[in-house]
Amino acid sequence: MSSPSISTKTAAWWSQSRSRAQATAAAAILLTGTLVGISAFVWASPTGAPLRQAVADATEAITPYAAQNTELRRNLQRATQTIASQKGKMTAMEKQALAAQASTAKQLAAAQQKATAAQNQLNSVKAQLAAANAKASAGSKSSGSSASGSGSGSSGSGGGTTTPITAPARADLVAPTSRYYGMYTEQAPFNWATFDATSAKVGVAPNLVGYFSGWDETFRANAVTRAWAQGRMPMMTWESRPINAGNDSNVAPEYSLPKIIGGDFDAYLHQYAKDIVATGLPLAIRLDHEMNGIWYPWSETDGQGKSINGNSAGDYVKMWRHVHDIFQQEGANNLVIWVWAPNIVNNLPATHKVDGYLEGLYPGDDYVDWVGLSGYLRPPYKSDNDFSFDYTFKPSLDKLRSITKKPIILAEVGASETGGGKPQWVTSFFEALGRPENDDIIGFSWFNLAITTYVEGVRATNDWRIDSRADTLSAFIAGLTRPEDRFTLTPAP
Repeated sequence: MSSPSISTKTAAWWSQSRSRAQATAAAAILLTGTLVGISAFVWASPTGAPLRQAVADATEAITPYAAQNTELRRNLQRATQTIASQKGKMTAMEKQALAAQASTAKQLAAAQQKATAAQNQLNSVKAQLAAANAKASAGSKSSGSSASGSGSGSSGSGGGTTTPITAPARADLVAPTSRYYGMYTEQAPFNWATFDATSAKVGVAPNLVGYFSGWDETFRANAVTRAWAQGRMPMMTWESRPINAGNDSNVAPEYSLPKIIGGDFDAYLHQYAKDIVATGLPLAIRLDHEMNGIWYPWSETDGQGKSINGNSAGDYVKMWRHVHDIFQQEGANNLVIWVWAPNIVNNLPATHKVDGYLEGLYPGDDYVDWVGLSGYLRPPYKSDNDFSFDYTFKPSLDKLRSITKKPIILAEVGASETGGGKPQWVTSFFEALGRPENDDIIGFSWFNLAITTYVEGVRATNDWRIDSRADTLSAFIAGLTRPEDRFTLTPAP
């Protein structure tokens, strides 16, 4: 529709013709002038005094409130500035307190290290005296395993080295006298930057480093040499699938358990074992972990009786024994500590919680050195979750202890910031490790990442890191340095 038509309609609203429209406009102007004149007369006349007084009274009443509002706004601004300043002071004080706590932990670790060295020296002198008194020939001192390695891609501590790298004997590692404190970070042991930064905040350096590898990778000797160059036990999670496979799928037909059992990967496995022997240093291997879940392609069933990835009941044990036997043939089991590590049972399908299910996945004591668990404080939380160690781990620990008496390592643990219960959970975690019934737990490895994962098809991001919040870090330091928890304390770099 064109604009002239709109103008015509507007004119018609006021009058029926142009002449009448002009008359209407003139009348409106006259009326407006008259009203203005009347208003001025009323305001100026004596009879307008009440009106003027009412306006003055209203103005007088409003003025104090306006001044008060201005003052209130100023007070609010000053209060906001004060709060911001106090927050800054609190943050600075918080940082100072954490730094002092970490420094104390570091000093405690140094003292423990010196005491251990002194005790070792005393034991050595006693042994020499006993040998002299018995007129025995001087014995050679066992130095454990050794190898040389150069490492690569280093950042932070643990750069390349040409000096021989040594490690304790495998038997001493399998049955340690103190507990392992381990950590996973983005790139360790190939890059120590995040690992060292977190260690510095805690004040104590881990003596175990966890990392992942897939079956599309050859054995990475530099992971082991770089770990032992720092005096840390390497624990490799070895997944029978490509290293870059996503956690949102449990289908990988070319890596099915029947294919592994049938020999499709035998050449790969033999070479892998040979490379471990050539490196000459011990390591822990957590093979195809969390097998009692339904999210990995090496699981057997989906909780409703359906096969996962072409696998059948009993295949997992057959696969494990097949891999173990190949390593035995190559002599690699003299260096490897085999870690069988299911997931905690809390949120598994009902069919995977029943008595006998987990037992059916256990390869047997002759094929396993440590049993472990993956366990997290992970949302969404059930109404009965009390953010405690026992809620998270006890049902699963009871099952493990009914299956075997092997040492237990909490091979992958962490706690989410969601819900605000993380500091409480961390405190409970360490307190539980001090109880006699948990003496068979030889350590843990913390998943120190903020990461997005898929759990039963649901995508979620959680911050599992030790230093995710100040109160979490403080609880962690306090727990780790408890004497009754028996951790090996090494000063952070």
